[in-house]
Amino acid sequence: MTFGNKLRFYLNGTSVEIDNPDPDTTLLNYVRSIGLTGTKLGCGEGGCGACTIMISSYNQTLDKISHISANACLTPLCSIDGKHIITIEGIGNVKNPHPIQERLALLHGSQCGFCTPGVVMSLYSLLRNNPNPSEEEAEECFDGNLCRCTGYRPILDTAKTFACVENNDPYKNHEPQEYVGCGKVDCCKLNNVDTTFNHNFSQIQFKKYDATQELIFPPSLMKYAPGPLHFHSSKTKWFRPVNLDQLLLLKTEYPNATLVSGNTRVGIETKFENIKHDVQIYVGDIPELKSWEFKEDGLSLGANMTIARVQDVLKEACNYYKPHQIQIFEALSENLKRFATNQIRNISTLAGNIIDNSSTSDLIPLLLSSESIFSLSSLQSTLKKSRPVPSVSFWTGYNQDCRASSEILESIFIPCSNHGQYVRAYKQSKRHYGDRAIVNAVLSISLDHNSQVQKACFAFGGMNRAVVRAPNAENFVEGKKWGDENVLEQLIEVLCEEFQLSFSVIGGMATYRKTLIIGFINKFWYDVTKSANIAALSPDIENSIGEIKRSISKGSQTIGRPEEGNKIVGKAISHESAIKQTTGQAVYIDDMPRIEGELCGVFVTSQKPHAKILNIDPTQALNIPGVKGFFSSKDVPGKNSWGIFIEDEEIFASKEVFYVGQIIGLIVAETKKIAQEAKDLVKIEYEELPYILTIEEAIEQNSYYPMTPQLAQGDIEKGFKEVDHIFEGEARSGAQEHFYMETNAAFIIPKEEEEFEVHSGTQNPTQTQRNIAEALGIAANKVTCRVKRVGGAFGGKEIKSLLISMGLAIGAWHLKKPIRCVLDRNEDMIITGQRHPFLGRWKIGLTKDGKILACELKFYLNGGGTSDVSKEVAQVAIFASDASYYIPNVRFIGYPCKTNIHSNTAFRGFGQPQALFIVETMLNDVAERMGINANELREKNLYMEGQKTPYNQKLENWCLPSVYQQVKETSEFEKRKKEIEEFNSNNKWRKRGIALLPIKYGVSYSALFMNQAGALVHIYLDGSVLISHGGVEMGQGLHTKMLQIASEALDVPINTVHLMEYATNLVINSSPTSGSLGSDLNGNAVHNACKILAERLKPYREKMPDKSFGEIVKAAYHDRVNLSANGFYKAPDIGYDIHKNEGQLFLYYTTGAACSEVEIDTLTGDHTILRTDICMDIGRSLNYAIDVGQIEGGFIQGVGWCTNEQTLHFPNGNLYTTGPEKYKIPGARDIPQDFRIYTYKGAKSSNIKSIHSSKGIGEPPLLLGNTVFFAIREAIKAARKCNNNNAPVVLRLPATPERIRIACDDEIVRKCKVEKKDGEVPWVIET
Repeated sequence: MTFGNKLRFYLNGTSVEIDNPDPDTTLLNYVRSIGLTGTKLGCGEGGCGACTIMISSYNQTLDKISHISANACLTPLCSIDGKHIITIEGIGNVKNPHPIQERLALLHGSQCGFCTPGVVMSLYSLLRNNPNPSEEEAEECFDGNLCRCTGYRPILDTAKTFACVENNDPYKNHEPQEYVGCGKVDCCKLNNVDTTFNHNFSQIQFKKYDATQELIFPPSLMKYAPGPLHFHSSKTKWFRPVNLDQLLLLKTEYPNATLVSGNTRVGIETKFENIKHDVQIYVGDIPELKSWEFKEDGLSLGANMTIARVQDVLKEACNYYKPHQIQIFEALSENLKRFATNQIRNISTLAGNIIDNSSTSDLIPLLLSSESIFSLSSLQSTLKKSRPVPSVSFWTGYNQDCRASSEILESIFIPCSNHGQYVRAYKQSKRHYGDRAIVNAVLSISLDHNSQVQKACFAFGGMNRAVVRAPNAENFVEGKKWGDENVLEQLIEVLCEEFQLSFSVIGGMATYRKTLIIGFINKFWYDVTKSANIAALSPDIENSIGEIKRSISKGSQTIGRPEEGNKIVGKAISHESAIKQTTGQAVYIDDMPRIEGELCGVFVTSQKPHAKILNIDPTQALNIPGVKGFFSSKDVPGKNSWGIFIEDEEIFASKEVFYVGQIIGLIVAETKKIAQEAKDLVKIEYEELPYILTIEEAIEQNSYYPMTPQLAQGDIEKGFKEVDHIFEGEARSGAQEHFYMETNAAFIIPKEEEEFEVHSGTQNPTQTQRNIAEALGIAANKVTCRVKRVGGAFGGKEIKSLLISMGLAIGAWHLKKPIRCVLDRNEDMIITGQRHPFLGRWKIGLTKDGKILACELKFYLNGGGTSDVSKEVAQVAIFASDASYYIPNVRFIGYPCKTNIHSNTAFRGFGQPQALFIVETMLNDVAERMGINANELREKNLYMEGQKTPYNQKLENWCLPSVYQQVKETSEFEKRKKEIEEFNSNNKWRKRGIALLPIKYGVSYSALFMNQAGALVHIYLDGSVLISHGGVEMGQGLHTKMLQIASEALDVPINTVHLMEYATNLVINSSPTSGSLGSDLNGNAVHNACKILAERLKPYREKMPDKSFGEIVKAAYHDRVNLSANGFYKAPDIGYDIHKNEGQLFLYYTTGAACSEVEIDTLTGDHTILRTDICMDIGRSLNYAIDVGQIEGGFIQGVGWCTNEQTLHFPNGNLYTTGPEKYKIPGARDIPQDFRIYTYKGAKSSNIKSIHSSKGIGEPPLLLGNTVFFAIREAIKAARKCNNNNAPVVLRLPATPERIRIACDDEIVRKCKVEKKDGEVPWVIET
């Protein structure tokens, strides 16, 4: 066999040839290395979709071109021979965007923009295959794309503009409508409309989509005849056979070679598990392994068919065979809809999943229960030999199968179902879509004409280290009459006995996993009973046997009008970088061009939760070619210690480590690959010390940071004496990972005379400048920190970003070379900390009519290994402990706990979401114990105008009661409560719940000095304006709002105003961009500078009324008028002293309310959000579209915290949830099915002392995610009520499927309860 060594493919329409490419190079690494940086690295494991590209290929046999979306981070470069790769750059640019790119920008579907290219390419791939998709297909195409900013609604709206809907022309619907406006900045209609309007963006006219104008598939590739290839590097051999004979020959020569196709497992093993695959054979271009055949008795599938192709074939099979023959095919088809993501289904193969033998495979349970046949082939004495192996005999143990080393899996035969056979597939995962199963099952029975079971096959995944059958249950049920309730009860007993799990079982959740198999059996039993017409089901069971189905989402946004007299402020214009982001032209730190001599830094981190460092030996690492240095605490030229308020952190740990992931040193090398290899060779000797992981352990061991903020008001002892009821309890919330799409990154460039230019993805540039200067022992004026844009932050880049910049600066100081570092997702999650977990213990006193007179709250928060901002989070939490309720006598105390997990840090909301959750849990518990309605209790105690808070701030211009009432009315809360009661009475295993909550969010920093900002505005002679301010753009639209403010203040068109970046040499001593204060502080500073300039130009405008702005500017210049102004702002009136409880703490409040309705499946714990109504008082918005985006995005982030986002650690202190495979943020199909946003109608904006009477909106909506949690709690209450269980619901946040199911506390849960034995420890823990 003769091998070629040249890789040939097309990239964005251009032919590319590469001699002997490195087998270890991914497509993502390649396209980025040649300057196509629009495709992003978000996770490296195919879980976030930021790297999505399109791969087109031609099938000569079928004479068909196929287009698939794929994860470039997993796709080997060597695998794309003969294919056409299209990246975001290939479909459009800023000057000529593709219709997808234009619409996504105009419809506000891009905020931070880091995920946007992947979103665009997923939709583009769909349209290339189907230019007229259904709305359902348009939504489904994003199941492999994560977005942390937008809340997905505008992304889905964009996709639906391409969807084919009956009686709907997607172009005609975007004509201007009366009193809505044309979408232009200067629309005349919007200037005179003094009413709210429905902001559904239907007024925007889009570029028409013409599928015939897309990039064609290169004709030369249609004629290309692929041949065998061989590529190699110093470590890896790569072979590409093109037919089965070649593959078998190679497998004979290299029996231990790894067969690769989609690379979805091998790629992750190589990157994250350090498993070597020295010889790889790519099997993705072998036609024989991708063929299929409809046989008389079943379906034969080529082993290397992709899951997506199998889905297509199954649809054909269901039409080809008779109805009674397709039970197995329908079950498999249903299961594969939830198999991973679109991108993974497009490349993952049957054989890959079968050989991987995952215990939670979505494929293997069906192959086992259907008793499919595998065909194994090998070469023996030059002859091909095949042997059939029943699926039940193929797997011989954990990660073991019966293949000889030279055998390959050639095909799979799946039989047709028989008359009387019923097959169903079930799956439960943490997130409904795009997630691995916790437990799955394929259940099959064959019944005779008397409904007696002739044969049963029950296969379960997630109940052992491999997928297993349940022989005892199968044997028991055979011969029994299906439909007999006694048989079902006995079958459940047999299954409970058959699946014995220990408390510490791998994967955890022992009780939950057992309940799931019983839940699946119940569903299956009644489904078959109905389908086989054995007996009529009672309506409450019949309505509950399927899984929860999600309808196509819809949304509406009813917003206020721009402030009267404004020309640009208040208009819903697009994010200023939106079109750059949708076309992939927006530049982030890792996109900046490489410069001469640039090196890469990778951090060496602690592997112990608490230990003394005895010795650090980098010798082996330094011996690797390409490694330039290793730096640790002894190499810090200035201060190694640092901290925002307390200096208890170190840049590099010197003597002791306090958590896994703490930075010990920095490896600097020529490439990231070399640096990562070297970091694992740095030898560190430890002396392990006792460690604490959880809040409860910290309380037990009295481990606290020496700071306990307190707030007291009134006479709490007297208050408790005067009440009729006193209740006590506690509530527990978990952590939350920021999961910004762009991980922490920095680029340090040394200049002359100890000057340093710093590019950092930080919210806190001034602090970055200051800390680097201190670390290097130089003056701050030698360090310039620049921030162009940040790919999401949410508080996670306010403090922890400093660690990255400081460490790199030390390397750059010594080597005199530029160094860049972009953390991998798993590194970022281990190093940087999260939202603080809270334990709240409360005592409350009420009168018999429900008036709260006294409340004592103690907050315990897990601070982690260093103090970071834990004291400040605790302080903000106690300020928020009144929630929205007047309580005359209070005592609130915060206890930051010192533990040995990553140091927790700032996160959107900064302690307020946790405080709200605990207070609202308290009110719910109290209402249940008193037997009253929780919302009546809330309404009786809701703050009213003129009342004072515990920190003595009088509530003025107080509109929260009206906001709350608006939501209550528009959501039809009372009516829907009655409808829910009726639904719950008619459904045994489906329950709904609804919750309505108010919020108040104080806007100001509690540290007075931080409430200031600066700006610098230049006017050039051509009339163009350049503004700089102290805020960072991280997706929240801050720069866009600043451009609007400047345009309005100077009375110039917005397209003449420009903003380049934030830099510490332009605007000095800035506060961090956080706390929903970016627009307030910086907007006022920009306004101040512009007003100074406007005043200087006023005489010239009066003299030259008919002249252009450029001519006016020139006239002023010739009169030597200064056309540059420095603006400054400090927030008025505020200045609070916590020790005296005096002064004004907040400048104003952003208030809101929301109502959410959910449906849960009480047999599985699954849930869906049916509808959410949110009303926010945002004053006079600077940009309504951007603020709607903040409301939706913040709310969905809050929903994630309240439901599926669960941070877990191993008992040894290592973080378990280190990437998107294990940590689940909401996806596009997790948002409310009906998502309605309103702004408050009666806002008294003239009294707001903020820029243009606007209000900060970035953080408050996150708190409203609690409505979903409490709606779930109500649904659980309904489930328990059906079982005569009236005990108070104890539900810990987040409300994961496991917790929902266990909280239902029914007979199944009690039957499946797995008790902890002496000496057992949980597999994972929540800290």
